Amino acid sequence: MRTAVCPQCGAPSKLDAGNPSRPFCSERCKLLDLGAWFDGRHAIPAAPTDEDGNPDTELNE
Repeated sequence: MRTAVCPQCGAPSKLDAGNPSRPFCSERCKLLDLGAWFDGRHAIPAAPTDEDGNPDTELNE
């Protein structure tokens, strides 16, 4: 059985089909992580844009 570290709490997590919350160790950790995305505590960096959503060329020059 493959295991990994839960990205939320650090506990061991089973990576097989018997764990519907994988890669998290539990549904609780899965929902805590989702809540962090909704709250803005997790984010994927993006290039700056102007008001119209176009790439900000002044910063790229």
